[in-house]
Amino acid sequence: MAGIISGPSGSEGVNILLNHDFSSELNSWHLNNCTGYVISAESGNQGGISMESNVNYVVITDRKECWQGLEQDITNRISIGSTYTVSACVGVSGLSQRSSDVIATLKLEYHDSATRYLFIGRTSVNKDSWEKLEGTFSLSTMPHRVIFYLEGPAPGVDLLIRSVEINCSTPNNSTTSTGCVSAGDDNIIINPQFDDGLNNWSGRGCKIMLHDSMNDGKIVPKSGKFFASATERTQSWNGIQQEITGRVQRKLAYEVTALVRIFGNNVSTADVRATLWVQTPDLREQYIGIAKVQATDKDWVTMQGKFLLNGSPSKVVLYLEGPPPGTDILLNNLILKHAAKTPPSTPPDLKNIAFGVNIIENSNLADSTNGWFPLGNCTLSVKTGSPHIIPPMARDSLGSHEFLSGRYILVTNRTQTWMGPAQTITDKVKLFVTYQVSAWVRIGSGSSGPQNVNVALGVDNQWVNGGQTQVSDDMWHEIGGSFRIEKQPSKVMVYVQGPASGVDLMVAGLQIFPVDRHTRFRYLKIQTDKIRKRDVILKFSGLDSGSYANTSVKVIQTQNDFPIGTCISRMNIDNEDFVNFVVKHFNWAVFENELKWYWTEPQQGNFNYKDADNLLSLCQKHKIQTRGHCIFWEVDETVQQWIKSLNKNDLMTAVQNRLNGLLTRYKGKFSHYDVNNEMLHGSFYQDRLGKDIRANMFKTANQLDPSATLFVNDYHVEDGRDTRSSPDKYIHHILDLQEQGAPVGGIGIQGHIDSPIGPIVSSSLDKLGILGLPIWFTELDVSSVNEYVRADDLEVMLREAMAHPTVEGIMLWGFWELFMSRDNSHLVNAEGDINEAGKRFLSLKQEWLSHSRGHVDEQGQYNFRGFHGTYDVQVVTPSKKISKTFVLDKGDSPLVVSIDL
Repeated sequence: MAGIISGPSGSEGVNILLNHDFSSELNSWHLNNCTGYVISAESGNQGGISMESNVNYVVITDRKECWQGLEQDITNRISIGSTYTVSACVGVSGLSQRSSDVIATLKLEYHDSATRYLFIGRTSVNKDSWEKLEGTFSLSTMPHRVIFYLEGPAPGVDLLIRSVEINCSTPNNSTTSTGCVSAGDDNIIINPQFDDGLNNWSGRGCKIMLHDSMNDGKIVPKSGKFFASATERTQSWNGIQQEITGRVQRKLAYEVTALVRIFGNNVSTADVRATLWVQTPDLREQYIGIAKVQATDKDWVTMQGKFLLNGSPSKVVLYLEGPPPGTDILLNNLILKHAAKTPPSTPPDLKNIAFGVNIIENSNLADSTNGWFPLGNCTLSVKTGSPHIIPPMARDSLGSHEFLSGRYILVTNRTQTWMGPAQTITDKVKLFVTYQVSAWVRIGSGSSGPQNVNVALGVDNQWVNGGQTQVSDDMWHEIGGSFRIEKQPSKVMVYVQGPASGVDLMVAGLQIFPVDRHTRFRYLKIQTDKIRKRDVILKFSGLDSGSYANTSVKVIQTQNDFPIGTCISRMNIDNEDFVNFVVKHFNWAVFENELKWYWTEPQQGNFNYKDADNLLSLCQKHKIQTRGHCIFWEVDETVQQWIKSLNKNDLMTAVQNRLNGLLTRYKGKFSHYDVNNEMLHGSFYQDRLGKDIRANMFKTANQLDPSATLFVNDYHVEDGRDTRSSPDKYIHHILDLQEQGAPVGGIGIQGHIDSPIGPIVSSSLDKLGILGLPIWFTELDVSSVNEYVRADDLEVMLREAMAHPTVEGIMLWGFWELFMSRDNSHLVNAEGDINEAGKRFLSLKQEWLSHSRGHVDEQGQYNFRGFHGTYDVQVVTPSKKISKTFVLDKGDSPLVVSIDL
């Protein structure tokens, strides 16, 4: 029995439209500058379409514009937050061509802003048939008026409407309902197990076939009676698809689960991907990756993933793709449902953790090599002559400590790079605890070049990087790193490895100890106050000295000027909730992909600046400054195929055209440019055009847009995990560019980091600081399945950045679930809930605003110390109230603000 819902949002199955079947002629409906009349059931076939008995329909004629049709005001029958489904039975008459589109639209009128039009759905109608038009809508704010109307066919074509329904499918959470229930547990896919043959399925550029078995009965369904194959595939994107237009709603998260395998073409394993193709009302196309799994020809595997639509699409298709041409994709079943909300994390249990205590047994080698074993057929022995001091990065974490013993392990007879000293530490590591790694390492003679040395962990046979360094001399070198384990392992082994076979390895003072990262925060707060704040003297005049004590002052900082930004994408800004978060909490932005060369010129001469223009327009509207990322990208796999096919001269021309085109178009609009991304990890352009090309890119960019600061940008600079991009390597790289005349103006540290340790990050910043260039964290994200641990990771990075004088800005590499490059790194869940990491971020933003209140002192002044930024001052004297706004810039001496009362 249908329940009752309070408020205007209606009950499930109750049509909110009045006179939806036209039984009362056109009462409650209005014609949009055209003519209309109702054909009753008794009148027979007058519109050119055969009718069922006892069904009325309306004819809309004399249409001179596409937008003319039938409308109804539904303002008082809908509520914000509820989702409504629209279903209409429509036709056309008087048609010269074969078919025409009919469109359902909402007209949203506002008191204080322009009228908006919200696309709901469309269908293509043939002349002699009725078609079903379906769609959904939901409003996040309530306009002054909401008008529903049907439109679309060309002028002169009559629009026929047999019935229209608008039902509430998902109510506003604030509404009490027993009748309007979300169908979240229902599979959105029609015919998901092929019990109805191949109905509702089609091939995407290939054929599809139905099977109960294949390969002489060796392949049978894992569930149900049938499965389908996508066969005769000639492209990797060919596969099986189903259109789901009108069955998924914007701003809701959906989960896909599919049983898949592959067959044929002598391919035993291949990636199978689930992808969403979305067409927007303005005919933009989007491809959204949902899920990926390595499928085999031996058994069915489960593929899972999630997605969310930001905008209101006109068409949505879900399809499978991926394996090489000639390989069949087999699909047993596919489930698409509204994703259940992830339960919030609980704080990890850190009781009884001995912070700062080394978990390595016999680390000082007082008991020879007891507790150690050789990994492989190498030989371990104990020698003396290693450093007595603890490596600097560990010293900063440990505070007071004992000296090292001076003994070290000598590893000889190494015949493989992975051979070295090892210990099993399975019972000593705790879940969700962040461990710091520290050691002195050295190599013997006989190496043919620089050697990497790595502290590694084998966690159930998975390699985990605990830190590494490069050694090219006979000196002792510090290794500093970190790790965290978040899933219960059956075995954890730590070992030191790396140099080439035949090269002896020496290891001294290996320490692995849990770090209480919060203990450093007090020191970082003091440092932050020193470098991010300035003294202010509010100097009052025009006030009798006898009134000073009775004059109150209230100082409120409205904005901290330190740049904290985020990456955004064209897809994101269709979601008004995403945009609101950006505008409220960030003052800088960078585009995730939309300025990259592969996006702006995917094929030679085929330019797409529209997406970047849209993003830039949004940022300019809200006074958000922007970084240009990136002009070039040195990593081979990021370069378009058409560029790879060019000869040297044509490539040089293309590079010059890219510089001219991009920097001329956007001159003065981007404050920064990452000129040639990740030069420490790739060399595509340098290999083909010579060493000078890198410096020339900087020189030309500076000539074309002198106002932009030009950055280098690379990853794993700050965490001790990658010898290719150590701080020393980065410094030499930048100096080399500068020696060639490159106007390098800033250092970009991407900041894709795991289990960050403050002293390790700070040490890297200290080293880079010798160059005297501003440092930005350009792509910061942290990852943990536990939101509280993720929050700690983020706080470590933000506090270290704010407390270091060389850092002049922080860019997050996103914040919204399903729109980030790393899993478990989001601050806001897919449907808009701020998680613990997001709450920590907002708490820090509040901490970095200065507020003060008190009374004018005997000298007619009010003194305080505050963060750089914008302030409002409210002064209340015995006779009046006065307000003033001022900006506190960087400076060594106090800022004096005169206020005339």
